[in-house]
Amino acid sequence: MADIRAFVCGDPIKHSRSPLIHGYWLNRYKINGSYQAVQVSVENLPIFIKNLHEDGWAGGNFTIPHKQSVFDQLEDLDDAARAIGAVNTVWSESGKLYGGNTDAYGFAANLGAQVPMWRDAETAIVFGAGGAARAVIFALLKAGVAQIIVVNRTIERAEVMAQSFGKTVSAMTWQDITSKLQHADLLINTTSLGMDGQPDFPLDLAGARGDAIASDIVYVPLETPFLLMAKKRGLQTSDGLGMLLHQATPGFEKWFGQKPEVDEALRQVIIDDLGIRL
Repeated sequence: MADIRAFVCGDPIKHSRSPLIHGYWLNRYKINGSYQAVQVSVENLPIFIKNLHEDGWAGGNFTIPHKQSVFDQLEDLDDAARAIGAVNTVWSESGKLYGGNTDAYGFAANLGAQVPMWRDAETAIVFGAGGAARAVIFALLKAGVAQIIVVNRTIERAEVMAQSFGKTVSAMTWQDITSKLQHADLLINTTSLGMDGQPDFPLDLAGARGDAIASDIVYVPLETPFLLMAKKRGLQTSDGLGMLLHQATPGFEKWFGQKPEVDEALRQVIIDDLGIRL
């Protein structure tokens, strides 16, 4: 049987840790396959997609700057990709090239692994209004969270996002959100605030409920200022590394036919790599 080949495609692509994740699983499950980083420019993306099957690819991942531009070049999309407006995973099915977005799945699976009772949440505050926020909101709505507030410095951007998801999602500014903290079951940071080299998270969480859950999608550093502040307040927390790991599982299963497990050994592989690169 020939090797099954999958890829991660971006420009640049050297920063991607996807080959480490999928390489770990290929080795663990003794699968005859490979997963490679492929640098493709925006100009060459259409021809790369057109020739996927001919070039022997079972499918792959797309990252910056291709997650939006690949959207219109596929034959069908899953519900998550349509709602989020971006594709990060492609695969062949019944002769068609499908696109999906696994970020929402990765967020929910990670939160479920670290804080299982999160699905009981009724109110969530999502900080940020970028592509990651769309994935988080999609996951929250799918889990049945009744009220979601999107917080952004530019209120217009938050309002556009809220309107695209319907009446259970509303928008607020950073200045106005303090009074709502006491009502939130979930606090989720999707901004780069607190990431290495970025400004600190600007909001004091002193008003948050003691039984609230705080989640950050940033994983460098692993304990962000947002999560450290939440821990000091006594909140349960969920770091962002698990989202990176869990979002990779659906694609691996589609390409290689094996549902992989996100275990502590894999997590340690990526933590060690982060330590080398920091």
